Amino acid sequence: MNRHRYEVNLNISKVVNFALIVAGMMSALGGISYVYFRNAQIQTAREIDAVEKRTEQHLFDIRTAEMRADQILNLFVIRKTLQEVGTDLVPIPAGVTEEVTPKQAPSLANASASL
Repeated sequence: MNRHRYEVNLNISKVVNFALIVAGMMSALGGISYVYFRNAQIQTAREIDAVEKRTEQHLFDIRTAEMRADQILNLFVIRKTLQEVGTDLVPIPAGVTEEVTPKQAPSLANASASL
């Protein structure tokens, strides 16, 4: 009588076996999709970092070019360079120059009417 009490019944129904197989496949598919999407996320983050580095480098290049242009266009540097070259150019007195404003361009409506 005691023998039946300690026996383990390993007979599992077909429905439970099928459910376990389906659950295992879903778990495996979930793990694979997680790895795929995480890898895509990491790749996108790397591409964003690369674009940010290129943007920073371009901004640095722009600042450097502006600094060099400011140095080249410095009034005192230009005068010194002209003196070293020995040019005939002389500074223009302030009262001699006059400001000229351009004429107003005709608007598009007036321009199309006159055609």
